[in-house]
Amino acid sequence: MTDTVSTPAKWLAELFGTFWLVFGGCGSAVFAAKVIAEDADTSSMFQVGIGFLGVALAFGLTVVTMAYAVGHISGGHFNPAVTLGAAVSGRLPWKDLPGYWISQVVGGLIAGAAIYGIASGKDGFEATGNMAANGYGDHSPGGYTLGAVILAEVILTAFFLIVILGATDARAPKGFGPLAIGLSLTLIHLISIPISNTSVNPARSTAVAFFNGAGAPGQLWAFWVAPLIGGLIGGLLYPLLFENGKLKFGAKAAAESPRD
Repeated sequence: MTDTVSTPAKWLAELFGTFWLVFGGCGSAVFAAKVIAEDADTSSMFQVGIGFLGVALAFGLTVVTMAYAVGHISGGHFNPAVTLGAAVSGRLPWKDLPGYWISQVVGGLIAGAAIYGIASGKDGFEATGNMAANGYGDHSPGGYTLGAVILAEVILTAFFLIVILGATDARAPKGFGPLAIGLSLTLIHLISIPISNTSVNPARSTAVAFFNGAGAPGQLWAFWVAPLIGGLIGGLLYPLLFENGKLKFGAKAAAESPRD
């Protein structure tokens, strides 16, 4: 139960979990998504990287592994939008939100710095435009507009919250929550990597934006606003639709939370 754990332990769990999400997810995109090998016999070049599917799986696996590892300590958010949705739905006291957000952003930035440091060890690596940053317009992998990116991010984050709240409901099958959540994040990435490089997580976006440059810092606002709106919507919809239409707030709500 997270209410028996010290607050610093919760912050540390969120920091470690967000670090792993960014390092595993964005790291797979930077190091392994596009790897070109040469056939020794024909001298032809071919792709041996993991591609979009591999990156999507990597993000999902980071959540599965850390949710099992530290979810019982902090709730396993690793994402400011998830923390907002948890607070709105009554799963987390509002007073805990600032500490969670700070821990998540710091953990993500440390992971971004680690990715940058490792990638810089390869001759010819150029960080600008190559750090798996999110973007819209010219910085969207598929050239999608700001409106399209915001719509996708809001919808996907809202559904992510619904999956999280449902999978961790007291009525849900025990022990399978992390799997459902990780698979959901994999699906989200399969849908939206071509749209925005997939955020649904402001800490993930912040983690690499400033190392990436190339317009990413200037577009970062969109990857805070859209996921937070989605998290708010998901956090409101689940209790209204599936918990007898009741929203509970504050310490009492957290004490009654079916997530823990």
